[in-house]
Amino acid sequence: MLARRAFALLNRLLPHEEASAHCDIPCGIYDPHLAQLAALSVVRMNQLINDLQPPAMGAGGPPAKAERDKYMHALARYTAVKEEHAELVKREVRIIRGDFFKPENSPEGLGELVDGIMKTASKARQNIDLEAATKLLDLTNQFAEAFWKAKGVESKKQPSNQAAGGEYIVPAN
Repeated sequence: MLARRAFALLNRLLPHEEASAHCDIPCGIYDPHLAQLAALSVVRMNQLINDLQPPAMGAGGPPAKAERDKYMHALARYTAVKEEHAELVKREVRIIRGDFFKPENSPEGLGELVDGIMKTASKARQNIDLEAATKLLDLTNQFAEAFWKAKGVESKKQPSNQAAGGEYIVPAN
């Protein structure tokens, strides 16, 4: 009871000031690389799903339980990762769009590009669709290119050197 009164008195004598930051990362560190990695993961998960071979039918009946379980487990894991990473693309792009880009540094068509990323990421989540996943990577790379241009940094395409293939947009220097 005494502590409560003491804190009440302190609050009246020293009212709090509201702290705020203009972004999720107040230190000003922004980089679209995580969105690009996530988009590439969506491509790779679609490739792995497409390469999965359903278990063969057993002699006169359904496949063995162990084979079916192995297939279903892989399919569930690849699908979960695909969906998680498509959502990660959306999250990272939203943060950079909302916190980094301002009217004075936003390139023409940025709104349409971000809208395309959001819709394509949703399509990639909803379906097993390698074409949508590849388009998501392309749009994310376009976003990265716009980002680096807005920062006044020259960029270049670079092979990802990952199993999924594809390229990234990275700073040229």
